[in-house]
Amino acid sequence: MELITKAELPVGQCEIKHSDRLMLIGSCFTENIGNKLSDNKFRCDINPFGVLYNPMSIYAALNQLLDKKIYTGDDLMQSRGVWFSLMHHSSFSSSEKDVCLEQINRRIDYSSDFLLKSDWLLLTFGTARAYKWKENGCIVGNCHKLNEKLFSRSLLDVEDIANSYKELISRLRTVNPEIKIMFTVSPIRHAKDGMHGNQISKSVLLLAIDRICSENDHCYYFPSYEIVMDELRDYRFYSDDMLHPSSMAVDYIWERFSESYFKKETVKIINSWNEIRRALGHKPFNPQSEAYRDFLSQILLKIEALKEKFTYLDVEKEIELCRIQLKK
Repeated sequence: MELITKAELPVGQCEIKHSDRLMLIGSCFTENIGNKLSDNKFRCDINPFGVLYNPMSIYAALNQLLDKKIYTGDDLMQSRGVWFSLMHHSSFSSSEKDVCLEQINRRIDYSSDFLLKSDWLLLTFGTARAYKWKENGCIVGNCHKLNEKLFSRSLLDVEDIANSYKELISRLRTVNPEIKIMFTVSPIRHAKDGMHGNQISKSVLLLAIDRICSENDHCYYFPSYEIVMDELRDYRFYSDDMLHPSSMAVDYIWERFSESYFKKETVKIINSWNEIRRALGHKPFNPQSEAYRDFLSQILLKIEALKEKFTYLDVEKEIELCRIQLKK
C-alpha cells in the first residue's frame, strides 16, 4: 500500500559523477544540497555571490562571472560603517573598503575559471519577486536591510525569465559547450508574500523553468519543490519557523537526488567515504595510545587507496590531518 504521493524522478535522464565539476547558485536550499555534495567529496563551487533568491539576480551573477567582472569602489556602498555590494551576501561585507573588494574580486576570479570548466550548473530559484535599486533600476541580489523605500519590488514575468536564460545559456555554451544545467525550485516558503502569494511566485518559477528546459538542450529539472509539497507534506518535515525544510527533509531530498543522478560506482565511492568520515569523527579515549595510532594508520591507508583509485577526489585535508595526528 502506497501511503504517500511520490514525485516523478528523472531517473536515468543523466548522471552526476565525482569526476564532474559542479557550480551551484541560488537560494539557501542550494547550500543544503551543495553541502551534501561537498561532504561526499564532489568538486563544487557553491554560491560565489552568496545566497541569491530570484532568477534575474542569478542571471546577473552568472553574466558577471562570464565577464570576469572586476569590482571597484564605485560598485560598493556604505551604511552603518560597513562596505557592501548590492549583488553580494553580507558575508562579503567589511568595515574596510579594500577588504570587501578583495573578497569579492578573489571569489569572482576563482569562480569565473571554475564555471568555464564546470560539467554541471545547478540553479535553485527561490522566489519570482525581485527588488530593484530605484536609483538605476537594476535588480539586486541583497538589500542589506536598507530602507525599503530605496527599492521597488515586482513579480517577474515568465517570458522575461525564459528569454533571458535563453540568451545566457547561448553565451555560456559558447565558452563551455558541454555544460549541463539543472534547475530546481526551492521548497522554502516565502511567508512575507502570504501563502497565496508564495504559490503564485513558485508557479512563475515552475512555468519559467519548464519553458527554459523545453527550449534549450541539456537543461533538466529536479523536483525538490514537489518532493516536499507532495511526498513529505507534513509540518514535522519543517524546521521551527515552519518555512524551511528540516534536516530530515533535506536528508530525504538528498536520497531522492541520489536515486536520480548517481550510478553504482558513485554510490560505492559515497559509501566508502562515509565509512572513512565516520572513522575520522571517532573521539579516542586516549589519543596517544598505540591502539589509536594503529586506528589512524588504517584510516590513512583507506584514504590513500581511495585517492589512488579516484585521483580527482579532494582528500588532501584529511590525509594531512591524519599525518599530523600520527606525528604527535
